[in-house]
Amino acid sequence: MAVIYLKKAEKNPSTETATAQRVASEMLQQIRQGGEDAVRRYAKELDQWSGEILMSDAAINSALAEVPSGVRQDIDFAVRQVYDFAVAQRNSIQNFAVEVHKGVTAGQRVIPVNVVGCYAPAGRYAHIASAYMTVATAKAAGVKTIVACSSPFRGGGMHPYVLYAFKAAGADMIMTLGGVQAIASLAYGLFTGKPADVVVGPGNKFVAEAKRMLFGEVGIDVFAGPSEVAVIADDSADPAIVASDLVGQAEHGHESPAWLFTNSQSLAQDVMQRVPQLIAALPPTARDAAGAAWRDYGEVIFCESREELVEVSDRYASEHLEVHARDLDWWLSHLTAYGSLFLGEETTVAYGDKASGPNHVLPTKGAARYSGGLSVHKFMKTLTWQKMTREASRDIAEVTARISRLEGMEAHARTADDRLAKYFPDRNFDRGQPVEV
Repeated sequence: MAVIYLKKAEKNPSTETATAQRVASEMLQQIRQGGEDAVRRYAKELDQWSGEILMSDAAINSALAEVPSGVRQDIDFAVRQVYDFAVAQRNSIQNFAVEVHKGVTAGQRVIPVNVVGCYAPAGRYAHIASAYMTVATAKAAGVKTIVACSSPFRGGGMHPYVLYAFKAAGADMIMTLGGVQAIASLAYGLFTGKPADVVVGPGNKFVAEAKRMLFGEVGIDVFAGPSEVAVIADDSADPAIVASDLVGQAEHGHESPAWLFTNSQSLAQDVMQRVPQLIAALPPTARDAAGAAWRDYGEVIFCESREELVEVSDRYASEHLEVHARDLDWWLSHLTAYGSLFLGEETTVAYGDKASGPNHVLPTKGAARYSGGLSVHKFMKTLTWQKMTREASRDIAEVTARISRLEGMEAHARTADDRLAKYFPDRNFDRGQPVEV
C-alpha cells in the first residue's frame, strides 16, 4: 500500500487529555460533595458569573427582546431542518409484536427517556447551532423535560442568540452555566430538581472528560474530542474549495485536526500552498485557532488508488468527511467509518454544522469506527416485552429447565419446574438432571 505523508502532524488530540482528566475529576468530586454551592463557586471563579443560574421567564423574555427578527428567522429555519430530519429518524424505528413460537408473543416498545440535559458551549464562539441541534432532536424524540445549559458569554449572561435557539427548539428549563459545573448540574439535577437521563452537547476537553466520567450514571451522546475534518480529493477537485473547507473546520480550535487524503500530488501541493494564505486572512481569533491546528495537527496523505484512500479514511474515522471526487456513489458505498459524510463540492461541513438537517454532534478520536453521532435514537429506549399462553409456557419451560441445569443454575430451573407442576400436574417432562452442588 503506497501511503506517503506530504504533511505529518506533530501532535494528536490524545496527547492533551491528562490535564483535562485531572481537572474534571477534581471538580466533579467537589460538586458531588458541595452541590449547588460548589457550582456557584466555580461559576464565579471560572466564568465571573454570580447572577441567576436557572433563568426565570422574565429574564428569558428580557434577553430575547434583543434578538433581531432576521436572526430569529434564520434560527427558526435551521431548527425546522434539524427537527424534521430527527422526526424522519424517529419514524424509521417502530413498535412491533411477533409470534416467535406458537403462543409466544414478543415485541418492542420505542419510547423516549424522561429528562435530557442539553449543553451548548460559548467560549471562543457563541455556539448557536449546538443549542438547537441538541434540543430540537430531543424534542422530536418526545422527551418530557429538556433542560438546556450554556455558558455566560464574555463576562455577561447567556448569549441572547443561543438563548433564542434553545427556546425556539423547545427547551423547558434554561440555565446560565458553563463547563464541568454545567455538565454536573445537568446530570445531578441541581437547580432544577430534574436529573438528566442523558446529557448531550459539544464542549471543550474539560466538558468532554466530565461527560466521559459521568457515563454510566447518565447516558451521553459521544466520547467527544476536538472537532475534526477530512477531505478526500482526486484530480477533479478544486484546490481552492478544498483548502477553504480544511481551514473552515480548523478554526474550531487549536487542537482541531484537518486532514487531506488524495491521489493527486499536484492537488496536494496546491492545497498546502493555499491553506496558510487563507489562515493569514482570517480575523484574529479564528487565525490563532486555525493556525495552531494546521501547524500541529494538519496532515496531507497521498495514496495511489481510491481503494487505498478508503482504507486510510476508514482508519482515521474522521468526525466530518468530505468527498471531492468523481463517482460519488462509489465512495458512498465503500466508505464505512465517519461521523457524517458530505458528498461533492456543493456540500460542505459548514452546512451540516449549521442548517442542513443531520446533527452536528459527532464522534471524534476514531470513535466513528463503532459509533454514529447524535440522533433521535440517542433519546429513545428500545424496550422489549413478552407474553405467552400456558401451552407455550410448557414448551419454553422444558428447554429453560434443561439449559439452566446444564449451566448449574438450579433456582432458575425450578422457576420453570413450578410452572409445569402448576399448569400440567398430570404430565411428566424431561427437565434435566437436578444440580447437586
